[in-house]
Amino acid sequence: MITKAVIQTCLDNLKELTKVDFCVIDVEGMLMAGTLPGRLTEESVLGDFLHSSADSQMIGDDYLFKIRDDKEVTHILTSRGGQADGYIFGKIAVSQIQQLIEAYKEQYDHTNFMQNLLMDNLLLVDIYNRAKKLGIPAEAKRIVFLVEIPNQSERETQEALKSAFASKMDDYVTAVDEKSVILVHTLEGDETYEDMENLANMLIDIMNTELYLNVRVSYGTIVGELKDLSKSYKEAKMGLEVGRIFYQQRNIIAYDTLGIGRLIYQLPVNLCRMFIQEIFGDDIPEDLDEETLMTVNKFFENNLNVSETSRQIYVHRNTLVYRIEKLRAATGLDIRVFDDALTLKIALMVTNYIKYLDKQGYDYD
Repeated sequence: MITKAVIQTCLDNLKELTKVDFCVIDVEGMLMAGTLPGRLTEESVLGDFLHSSADSQMIGDDYLFKIRDDKEVTHILTSRGGQADGYIFGKIAVSQIQQLIEAYKEQYDHTNFMQNLLMDNLLLVDIYNRAKKLGIPAEAKRIVFLVEIPNQSERETQEALKSAFASKMDDYVTAVDEKSVILVHTLEGDETYEDMENLANMLIDIMNTELYLNVRVSYGTIVGELKDLSKSYKEAKMGLEVGRIFYQQRNIIAYDTLGIGRLIYQLPVNLCRMFIQEIFGDDIPEDLDEETLMTVNKFFENNLNVSETSRQIYVHRNTLVYRIEKLRAATGLDIRVFDDALTLKIALMVTNYIKYLDKQGYDYD
Protein backbone atom coordinates (compact mmCIF):
# COMPACT_ATOMS: atom_id res chain seq x y z
CA MET A 1 0.00 0.00 0.00
CA ILE A 2 0.97 3.66 -0.26
CA THR A 3 3.65 4.74 2.22
CA LYS A 4 4.10 7.86 4.33
CA ALA A 5 7.23 8.74 2.34
CA VAL A 6 5.29 8.80 -0.95
CA ILE A 7 2.59 11.08 0.50
CA GLN A 8 5.23 13.33 2.05
CA THR A 9 7.02 13.71 -1.29
CA CYS A 10 3.73 14.57 -2.98
CA LEU A 11 2.92 17.25 -0.39
CA ASP A 12 6.43 18.71 -0.51
CA ASN A 13 6.21 19.07 -4.29
CA LEU A 14 2.78 20.70 -4.06
CA LYS A 15 3.97 23.10 -1.37
CA GLU A 16 6.92 24.13 -3.53
CA LEU A 17 4.61 24.86 -6.47
CA THR A 18 1.65 26.45 -4.67
CA LYS A 19 3.10 27.93 -1.46
CA VAL A 20 0.14 26.31 0.35
CA ASP A 21 0.69 24.08 3.40
CA PHE A 22 -0.85 20.62 3.60
CA CYS A 23 -1.12 17.72 5.99
CA VAL A 24 -2.67 14.26 5.68
CA ILE A 25 -4.18 12.32 8.61
CA ASP A 26 -5.45 8.74 8.51
CA VAL A 27 -8.88 7.72 9.87
CA GLU A 28 -7.27 6.71 13.17
CA GLY A 29 -6.11 10.28 13.70
CA MET A 30 -2.43 9.57 13.03
CA LEU A 31 -0.45 12.20 11.12
CA MET A 32 0.82 10.64 7.88
CA ALA A 33 2.66 13.57 6.31
CA GLY A 34 2.69 17.36 6.25
CA THR A 35 4.60 20.46 5.23
CA LEU A 36 4.46 21.95 8.74
CA PRO A 37 5.25 20.28 12.09
CA GLY A 38 2.14 18.70 13.58
CA ARG A 39 -1.51 18.93 12.50
CA LEU A 40 -3.00 22.02 10.90
CA THR A 41 -6.36 21.36 12.59
CA GLU A 42 -7.47 20.19 16.04
CA GLU A 43 -8.06 16.44 16.42
CA SER A 44 -11.63 16.92 17.68
CA VAL A 45 -12.50 19.00 14.60
CA LEU A 46 -11.04 16.33 12.33
CA GLY A 47 -13.12 13.68 14.09
CA ASP A 48 -16.34 15.64 13.63
CA PHE A 49 -15.56 16.20 9.95
CA LEU A 50 -14.74 12.53 9.41
CA HIS A 51 -18.17 11.46 10.64
CA SER A 52 -20.05 14.20 8.77
CA SER A 53 -21.63 13.79 5.33
CA ALA A 54 -19.60 16.65 3.82
CA ASP A 55 -16.69 15.94 1.46
CA SER A 56 -15.03 19.29 2.22
CA GLN A 57 -15.33 21.94 4.91
CA MET A 58 -13.67 25.22 5.90
CA ILE A 59 -12.63 25.59 9.55
CA GLY A 60 -11.00 28.95 10.29
CA ASP A 61 -8.05 29.31 7.88
CA ASP A 62 -8.04 25.63 6.94
CA TYR A 63 -9.85 23.59 4.33
CA LEU A 64 -10.62 19.93 5.15
CA PHE A 65 -11.09 17.29 2.43
CA LYS A 66 -11.88 13.58 2.51
CA ILE A 67 -9.64 11.25 0.53
CA ARG A 68 -11.40 8.12 -0.65
CA ASP A 69 -10.43 4.69 -1.92
CA ASP A 70 -13.33 2.89 -3.63
CA LYS A 71 -15.79 5.30 -2.00
CA GLU A 72 -14.38 4.57 1.46
CA VAL A 73 -12.74 7.43 3.35
CA THR A 74 -9.12 6.52 4.09
CA HIS A 75 -7.51 9.90 4.90
CA ILE A 76 -8.25 13.54 5.61
CA LEU A 77 -6.28 16.29 3.90
CA THR A 78 -5.99 19.78 5.38
CA SER A 79 -4.80 22.77 3.35
CA ARG A 80 -3.92 26.24 4.59
CA GLY A 81 -3.57 29.24 2.29
CA GLY A 82 -5.68 32.08 0.99
CA GLN A 83 -9.38 31.21 0.68
CA ALA A 84 -9.25 30.57 -3.06
CA ASP A 85 -5.79 28.99 -3.04
CA GLY A 86 -6.50 26.77 -0.05
CA TYR A 87 -9.60 25.31 -1.68
CA ILE A 88 -8.35 24.94 -5.26
CA PHE A 89 -4.95 23.51 -4.37
CA GLY A 90 -6.53 21.33 -1.69
CA LYS A 91 -8.74 19.74 -4.35
CA ILE A 92 -5.70 19.22 -6.56
CA ALA A 93 -3.82 17.58 -3.68
CA VAL A 94 -6.76 15.24 -2.98
CA SER A 95 -6.85 14.23 -6.65
CA GLN A 96 -3.10 13.57 -6.71
CA ILE A 97 -3.14 11.44 -3.55
CA GLN A 98 -6.19 9.44 -4.68
CA GLN A 99 -4.43 8.66 -7.95
CA LEU A 100 -1.34 7.58 -6.02
CA ILE A 101 -3.43 5.31 -3.79
CA GLU A 102 -5.02 3.73 -6.87
CA ALA A 103 -1.65 3.25 -8.57
CA TYR A 104 -0.07 1.65 -5.52
CA LYS A 105 -3.10 -0.57 -4.98
CA GLU A 106 -2.91 -1.75 -8.59
CA GLN A 107 0.80 -2.42 -8.17
CA TYR A 108 0.06 -4.41 -5.01
CA ASP A 109 -2.61 -6.43 -6.81
CA HIS A 110 -0.24 -7.29 -9.65
CA THR A 111 2.55 -8.22 -7.24
CA ASN A 112 0.23 -10.33 -5.08
CA PHE A 113 -1.07 -12.14 -8.17
CA MET A 114 2.45 -12.87 -9.43
CA GLN A 115 3.58 -14.17 -6.04
CA ASN A 116 0.64 -16.58 -5.77
CA LEU A 117 1.08 -17.63 -9.40
CA LEU A 118 4.76 -18.45 -8.92
CA MET A 119 4.06 -20.38 -5.72
CA ASP A 120 1.28 -22.46 -7.37
CA ASN A 121 -1.32 -21.07 -4.96
CA LEU A 122 -3.99 -20.45 -7.63
CA LEU A 123 -6.45 -22.71 -9.39
CA LEU A 124 -6.32 -22.68 -13.18
CA VAL A 125 -9.65 -20.85 -13.47
CA ASP A 126 -8.49 -18.23 -10.94
CA ILE A 127 -5.32 -17.61 -12.93
CA TYR A 128 -7.18 -16.64 -16.06
CA ASN A 129 -9.96 -14.72 -14.29
CA ARG A 130 -7.57 -12.60 -12.23
CA ALA A 131 -5.19 -12.09 -15.16
CA LYS A 132 -8.07 -10.78 -17.28
CA LYS A 133 -9.18 -8.44 -14.49
CA LEU A 134 -5.62 -7.10 -14.06
CA GLY A 135 -5.08 -6.75 -17.81
CA ILE A 136 -2.26 -9.33 -17.93
CA PRO A 137 -2.12 -11.30 -21.23
CA ALA A 138 -2.51 -15.04 -20.66
CA GLU A 139 -0.39 -15.95 -23.68
CA ALA A 140 3.04 -14.37 -23.98
CA LYS A 141 6.61 -15.60 -23.86
CA ARG A 142 7.92 -15.13 -20.32
CA ILE A 143 10.86 -16.29 -18.22
CA VAL A 144 11.74 -16.07 -14.52
CA PHE A 145 15.06 -14.75 -13.19
CA LEU A 146 16.18 -15.20 -9.59
CA VAL A 147 18.74 -12.84 -8.06
CA GLU A 148 20.35 -14.41 -5.00
CA ILE A 149 21.07 -11.67 -2.46
CA PRO A 150 22.90 -11.26 0.85
CA ASN A 151 20.82 -10.95 4.01
CA GLN A 152 18.99 -7.66 4.66
CA SER A 153 19.26 -6.59 1.00
CA GLU A 154 15.86 -7.65 -0.31
CA ARG A 155 14.20 -4.22 -0.23
CA GLU A 156 17.17 -2.42 -1.79
CA THR A 157 17.47 -5.07 -4.51
CA GLN A 158 13.77 -4.84 -5.36
CA GLU A 159 13.90 -1.06 -5.60
CA ALA A 160 17.01 -1.14 -7.82
CA LEU A 161 15.44 -3.65 -10.21
CA LYS A 162 12.07 -1.86 -10.26
CA SER A 163 13.86 1.35 -11.16
CA ALA A 164 15.81 -0.38 -13.94
CA PHE A 165 12.71 -2.02 -15.41
CA ALA A 166 10.22 0.80 -14.75
CA SER A 167 9.73 1.42 -18.48
CA LYS A 168 8.90 -2.24 -19.18
CA MET A 169 5.22 -2.47 -18.26
CA ASP A 170 5.03 -6.24 -18.80
CA ASP A 171 7.94 -7.06 -16.45
CA TYR A 172 7.39 -7.66 -12.74
CA VAL A 173 9.79 -7.51 -9.81
CA THR A 174 8.78 -9.27 -6.60
CA ALA A 175 10.02 -11.62 -3.86
CA VAL A 176 8.66 -14.65 -2.04
CA ASP A 177 11.45 -15.01 0.54
CA GLU A 178 14.39 -13.08 1.99
CA LYS A 179 17.05 -14.94 0.00
CA SER A 180 16.24 -13.88 -3.55
CA VAL A 181 14.41 -11.34 -5.69
CA ILE A 182 12.36 -12.42 -8.70
CA LEU A 183 12.15 -10.79 -12.11
CA VAL A 184 9.37 -12.01 -14.41
CA HIS A 185 10.49 -10.90 -17.86
CA THR A 186 8.19 -10.78 -20.90
CA LEU A 187 10.18 -11.43 -24.07
CA GLU A 188 10.04 -8.93 -26.90
CA GLY A 189 9.99 -9.96 -30.55
CA ASP A 190 12.59 -12.59 -31.36
CA GLU A 191 14.56 -12.57 -28.10
CA THR A 192 16.50 -15.80 -27.53
CA TYR A 193 18.32 -17.54 -24.70
CA GLU A 194 21.43 -15.63 -25.73
CA ASP A 195 19.52 -12.43 -24.93
CA MET A 196 18.51 -13.94 -21.59
CA GLU A 197 22.19 -14.52 -20.78
CA ASN A 198 22.87 -10.86 -21.60
CA LEU A 199 19.97 -9.82 -19.37
CA ALA A 200 21.39 -11.92 -16.53
CA ASN A 201 24.72 -10.12 -16.94
CA MET A 202 22.88 -6.80 -16.83
CA LEU A 203 21.21 -7.77 -13.54
CA ILE A 204 24.60 -8.57 -12.04
CA ASP A 205 25.98 -5.22 -13.25
CA ILE A 206 23.03 -3.33 -11.71
CA MET A 207 23.55 -4.98 -8.34
CA ASN A 208 27.30 -4.37 -8.47
CA THR A 209 27.27 -0.74 -9.60
CA GLU A 210 24.22 0.52 -7.67
CA LEU A 211 24.33 -1.54 -4.47
CA TYR A 212 27.94 -2.84 -4.50
CA LEU A 213 26.62 -6.39 -4.15
CA ASN A 214 28.16 -9.49 -5.68
CA VAL A 215 25.17 -11.65 -6.56
CA ARG A 216 24.35 -14.85 -8.43
CA VAL A 217 21.58 -14.98 -11.02
CA SER A 218 19.70 -18.00 -12.31
CA TYR A 219 16.92 -18.31 -14.85
CA GLY A 220 14.48 -21.00 -15.95
CA THR A 221 13.17 -21.85 -19.40
CA ILE A 222 10.92 -19.71 -21.58
CA VAL A 223 7.20 -20.52 -21.25
CA GLY A 224 4.37 -19.47 -23.52
CA GLU A 225 1.45 -19.35 -21.11
CA LEU A 226 0.85 -17.64 -17.80
CA LYS A 227 -0.12 -20.90 -16.09
CA ASP A 228 3.35 -22.32 -16.79
CA LEU A 229 5.21 -19.46 -15.14
CA SER A 230 5.58 -21.40 -11.88
CA LYS A 231 7.51 -24.04 -13.86
CA SER A 232 10.09 -21.45 -14.94
CA TYR A 233 10.30 -20.20 -11.32
CA LYS A 234 10.93 -23.71 -9.98
CA GLU A 235 13.61 -24.23 -12.62
CA ALA A 236 15.34 -20.97 -11.70
CA LYS A 237 15.15 -21.90 -8.01
CA MET A 238 16.69 -25.30 -8.73
CA GLY A 239 19.35 -23.54 -10.79
CA LEU A 240 20.46 -21.47 -7.79
CA GLU A 241 20.53 -24.53 -5.54
CA VAL A 242 22.39 -26.75 -8.01
CA GLY A 243 24.80 -23.92 -8.82
CA ARG A 244 25.51 -23.41 -5.13
CA ILE A 245 26.51 -27.09 -4.82
CA PHE A 246 28.27 -27.93 -8.08
CA TYR A 247 29.13 -24.71 -9.93
CA GLN A 248 30.36 -22.30 -7.28
CA GLN A 249 32.60 -20.52 -9.78
CA ARG A 250 29.63 -19.42 -11.88
CA ASN A 251 27.64 -16.27 -11.16
CA ILE A 252 25.04 -17.00 -13.87
CA ILE A 253 23.24 -20.35 -13.91
CA ALA A 254 20.79 -21.27 -16.65
CA TYR A 255 18.50 -24.22 -15.93
CA ASP A 256 19.13 -25.82 -19.32
CA THR A 257 22.91 -25.86 -18.71
CA LEU A 258 22.90 -27.65 -15.33
CA GLY A 259 23.87 -30.96 -16.95
CA ILE A 260 25.14 -33.70 -14.65
CA GLY A 261 24.62 -31.48 -11.60
CA ARG A 262 20.85 -31.49 -12.10
CA LEU A 263 20.86 -35.29 -12.54
CA ILE A 264 22.78 -35.84 -9.28
CA TYR A 265 20.61 -33.31 -7.42
CA GLN A 266 17.51 -35.32 -8.30
CA LEU A 267 18.95 -38.69 -7.22
CA PRO A 268 18.08 -40.23 -3.82
CA VAL A 269 20.84 -39.51 -1.31
CA ASN A 270 21.18 -43.15 -0.29
CA LEU A 271 21.80 -44.07 -3.93
CA CYS A 272 24.56 -41.47 -4.09
CA ARG A 273 26.20 -42.91 -0.98
CA MET A 274 26.03 -46.43 -2.44
CA PHE A 275 27.69 -45.20 -5.63
CA ILE A 276 30.60 -43.63 -3.72
CA GLN A 277 31.04 -46.75 -1.59
CA GLU A 278 30.98 -49.11 -4.60
CA ILE A 279 33.54 -47.09 -6.56
CA PHE A 280 35.98 -46.11 -3.82
CA GLY A 281 35.25 -48.15 -0.73
CA ASP A 282 36.66 -46.24 2.22
CA ASP A 283 39.02 -44.09 0.10
CA ILE A 284 36.44 -41.53 -1.02
CA PRO A 285 37.49 -38.49 -3.13
CA GLU A 286 36.93 -35.99 -0.31
CA ASP A 287 40.18 -37.31 1.19
CA LEU A 288 42.18 -36.06 -1.82
CA ASP A 289 44.49 -33.13 -1.06
CA GLU A 290 43.87 -29.66 -2.48
CA GLU A 291 46.76 -29.86 -4.96
CA THR A 292 45.46 -33.12 -6.43
CA LEU A 293 41.90 -31.78 -6.70
CA MET A 294 43.13 -28.63 -8.44
CA THR A 295 45.15 -30.73 -10.89
CA VAL A 296 42.19 -33.02 -11.62
CA ASN A 297 39.78 -30.14 -12.22
CA LYS A 298 42.19 -28.35 -14.54
CA PHE A 299 42.82 -31.65 -16.39
CA PHE A 300 39.06 -31.99 -16.95
CA GLU A 301 38.78 -28.37 -18.12
CA ASN A 302 41.41 -29.08 -20.77
CA ASN A 303 39.67 -32.20 -22.10
CA LEU A 304 42.24 -34.62 -20.64
CA ASN A 305 45.10 -32.90 -22.45
CA VAL A 306 48.28 -33.48 -20.45
CA SER A 307 50.46 -30.92 -22.25
CA GLU A 308 47.94 -28.06 -22.03
CA THR A 309 47.17 -28.81 -18.38
CA SER A 310 50.85 -28.84 -17.38
CA ARG A 311 51.33 -25.51 -19.16
CA GLN A 312 48.38 -23.88 -17.37
CA ILE A 313 49.34 -25.04 -13.87
CA TYR A 314 53.03 -24.24 -14.48
CA VAL A 315 54.47 -27.70 -13.84
CA HIS A 316 56.62 -30.00 -15.98
CA ARG A 317 54.75 -32.61 -18.00
CA ASN A 318 56.46 -35.39 -16.06
CA THR A 319 55.34 -33.81 -12.77
CA LEU A 320 51.72 -33.87 -13.98
CA VAL A 321 52.06 -37.50 -15.08
CA TYR A 322 53.46 -38.32 -11.63
CA ARG A 323 50.42 -36.73 -9.95
CA ILE A 324 48.06 -38.68 -12.23
CA GLU A 325 49.84 -41.93 -11.41
CA LYS A 326 49.67 -41.10 -7.71
CA LEU A 327 45.92 -40.56 -8.07
CA ARG A 328 45.55 -43.87 -9.93
CA ALA A 329 47.35 -45.69 -7.13
CA ALA A 330 45.04 -44.09 -4.52
CA THR A 331 41.72 -44.54 -6.32
CA GLY A 332 42.26 -47.20 -8.98
CA LEU A 333 41.21 -44.66 -11.66
CA ASP A 334 43.45 -43.48 -14.49
CA ILE A 335 41.97 -40.13 -15.52
CA ARG A 336 43.82 -40.28 -18.87
CA VAL A 337 41.21 -42.92 -19.78
CA PHE A 338 37.82 -41.38 -20.62
CA ASP A 339 35.69 -43.86 -18.63
CA ASP A 340 37.83 -43.46 -15.51
CA ALA A 341 37.85 -39.65 -15.91
CA LEU A 342 34.06 -39.63 -16.18
CA THR A 343 33.71 -41.84 -13.11
CA LEU A 344 35.95 -39.58 -11.03
CA LYS A 345 34.20 -36.42 -12.29
CA ILE A 346 30.80 -37.75 -11.23
CA ALA A 347 32.19 -39.07 -7.95
CA LEU A 348 33.61 -35.66 -7.04
CA MET A 349 30.27 -34.01 -7.80
CA VAL A 350 28.34 -36.61 -5.78
CA THR A 351 30.75 -36.10 -2.87
CA ASN A 352 30.18 -32.33 -2.99
CA TYR A 353 26.44 -32.97 -2.97
CA ILE A 354 26.62 -35.20 0.12
CA LYS A 355 28.91 -32.74 1.93
CA TYR A 356 26.45 -29.94 1.15
CA LEU A 357 23.53 -31.95 2.56
CA ASP A 358 25.53 -32.79 5.69
CA LYS A 359 26.26 -29.09 6.20
CA GLN A 360 22.54 -28.32 5.83
CA GLY A 361 21.71 -30.90 8.50
CA TYR A 362 19.88 -33.22 6.10
CA ASP A 363 18.06 -36.10 7.78
CA TYR A 364 18.83 -39.30 5.87
CA ASP A 365 16.29 -41.44 7.76
